[in-house]
Formats: sequence, C-alpha cells, structure tokens
Amino acid sequence: MISISMEYGDLLRYATDILLVTYVFYKIIMLIRGTRAVQLLKGIMVIVITWFLSKYFQLTALHALMNQAFTFGVLAVVIIFQPELRRALEQLGRGKLFSRSSSTQDDEVVTRLVQEVGKSVTYMAKRRIGALIVIERETGLNDYVETGIGINGRVSSELLINIFIPNTPLHDGAVIMRKDMIMAAACYLPLSENNSISKELGTRHRAAIGLSEVSDGIAIIVSEETGQVSFAAHGTMNRNLTEAQLAEMLTEQLQPLSKGKSMGSRWQWRRKHG
Repeated sequence: MISISMEYGDLLRYATDILLVTYVFYKIIMLIRGTRAVQLLKGIMVIVITWFLSKYFQLTALHALMNQAFTFGVLAVVIIFQPELRRALEQLGRGKLFSRSSSTQDDEVVTRLVQEVGKSVTYMAKRRIGALIVIERETGLNDYVETGIGINGRVSSELLINIFIPNTPLHDGAVIMRKDMIMAAACYLPLSENNSISKELGTRHRAAIGLSEVSDGIAIIVSEETGQVSFAAHGTMNRNLTEAQLAEMLTEQLQPLSKGKSMGSRWQWRRKHG
C-alpha cells in the first residue's frame, strides 16, 4: 500500500511539473507571438536544423561554422531578445505575465474607434493639420510607446485633435493606440529605407511605412502640406483617401480575428508611393 501511494504521489508530482512547464512555455509563446522575436526564432531554428544536417552528412567546414554560431549563441540571444526579455520581466513584476489577455477587438470597440479616428482625421485634413496615428494589432509596439509621452486615455476625436494642434508639446511625433486607448503621443517610429518611396513624401509618411514594415500595425497620416489622408499597412501605402475609404480600410483591418480570414488577406494592397 505504501508503495502504491508513493507511485501515485510521484505521478501527481510529475503531472504537476509537466503542466507547470507547459503553461510557462505557453505564456512565453503568447508573449512573443506576433512580434519580431518570432522571425528571429525561425532564424534560430534554421541554424539548428543546419547544424544537425551538417553533422549527419559530415560536412566538416559547415559543422565547424555552426559550432561557432552556438558558442556565441547564448550571448546573441540575450542581445537580440533584449526588448522581449525586458518586457517579460516588467510584466512579471507587475503580475501581468500570467494574466489572461486578448488581442482581438469586438465590434463595439472597432465601431467607436473608426468613428472617433475618422472624425478627427477629417477635421485635421480640412485644416491641413499634420498627424500620424498608429493602431497596434497583433505585434506589440511597447518599444515605440516608451519613446513618447504616456497618455493612457480613451480615444476621442477631441483628444486626437488637441494632440496634433501645431506648436503644442505633443504634436510632433506619432500617437500610438491600443484597442480604443491612446497609449502615448510624440512617439518615435522607424523610418523606412525603401528607395521606391516618392521623394515628395515627408518624415511622417516614411515613419508610417517603416512602422508597417516591422510590425502588423496600421498608420493613418494627414499631410500638413496638402491635407491628403493616407493609410499605411504591410509596408505599402494608399494615398488621397476619402473619409468613407478610410473608414472601410480601418474596419477591414480591425475586425476580430474570429470572424474569418486573416486581416492581411482580405484587402489587396496596392502600392501608391507616388
């Protein structure tokens, strides 16, 4: 009987251990899902597979090179994943790493966001007030949020317009939104290095395209010179949009993932760099 009870105790301990490890790995995957870290992990997997193949087929030179890659791999991983590691530690300190989260937005949130953004963009376009509004989707944009001034306010057309009024402290830079919350203003974004972008486009447009190249976030730009409204996503840009066209694109991109096809596949982007 003692032996049987010990076996059951061992099984329970092993099962608990496996479940805890599985949950930790699940939360880590959820933390990096949709971020640039996923692409880096794919690159690491290619290196690992190459190492196994070089060893199996006895490719001496290639195997030696892969061994050197593994030698410095740990340090490289720490450097490469520094933003993700810092974010994980911050969330752990705030008790958010093991909390439930959802990246999709329900219809009510999407409808309100589209209305408020549309109203503010229309107002600013008529008065040629330059603006750059970024909406986070699956890819976390915390690295860029941290470069700006924290707002943490619910989105409204009035708040967006006031942020971008010329000569105010927050007007220069991008506003970054998460769902229907304005996370920060005056944020710095990466500029695109695409040589095919029209020379007539300024820093706002290049920043919008650059952000859409490194993440799945979307950006709305109001030109200070012409008042034209542009929309950037997936590394491309549509320019000179009407209010109705902007609302259609926003709704298309912000629909909950559970409703059907992936967000990027339902809209065929046309390159309109000029």
